[in-house]
Amino acid sequence: MKLKIYLQDGSDTGKSVTLDKTVFEVEPNDHAIWLDVRRIQANGRQGTHKTKDRGEVAGSTRKLYRQKGTGFSRAGSSKSPIRRSGGRTFGPRPHGYSIKVNRKTKLLARRSALTYKAKGKAIRIVEDFSYESPSTAAIKGLLSSLELADRNVLLVTDGPSESIFRSGRNIKKFTVRNAQDVSTLDVLAAQVVVLQKGALKSLSGRLTTKKK
Repeated sequence: MKLKIYLQDGSDTGKSVTLDKTVFEVEPNDHAIWLDVRRIQANGRQGTHKTKDRGEVAGSTRKLYRQKGTGFSRAGSSKSPIRRSGGRTFGPRPHGYSIKVNRKTKLLARRSALTYKAKGKAIRIVEDFSYESPSTAAIKGLLSSLELADRNVLLVTDGPSESIFRSGRNIKKFTVRNAQDVSTLDVLAAQVVVLQKGALKSLSGRLTTKKK
C-alpha cells in the first residue's frame, strides 16, 4: 500500500511511501488485540484500595454487655463488622493488577491495530518536523491543513520531542507519542494516525525486528 507524504502545511510533496506489508497488511488477530489492551489497562491500575478490618478501626475491645440474661443477641466489641462503627469484612486489600503478555503477542496486537487503520484509510504520513519552541497554533494549523481538526488524532514522532508534546497537550482529541512508546491502545483510540516519515521507519523496524 502506498501513501502520499505531506508537508507540515498540508501540501503534497509529490512523494509517496510504501507501507511495510509485515506491519500494515497482516491478518488482524482480534484476540491478540484484546490481550494487549487488557494488559495495558490492567497495568495502569494502582491497586492501592484499602478498607479497615475489625483489628484496625478505632474503638474498645471491651464486651458491650454480659453474655446472657439481657434478651439481646450475644455481642463482643464495638469493632465487630456487624456494628455501624465496626470494621469491614473481606474488604479490598492493596494488590497488583499487572498482567504479562508475551512479546510476540504484543507485536501482533500492534500490527493488527495498524492494519485496521491502514484498511480504513486512517493513516497519514508527514515529513519530519520540529519546533524551536512550543506552538499550539502550529499544531492546529497542521491538523486543519490535513482536514483533521475535528478528529481524534494520534501523532507519532521519530523519538521524544518536548516541543511537539507541549504544543499539542492543550488540544482536545490530540495525542503525541514517539515511535518507541506507541501502544496498541493508542492506535485503537485514535480515529486517524499521523506518522512522521522517520517515525514510520522506526515503528516498522521495531515491529519487524526479531529479538536476539
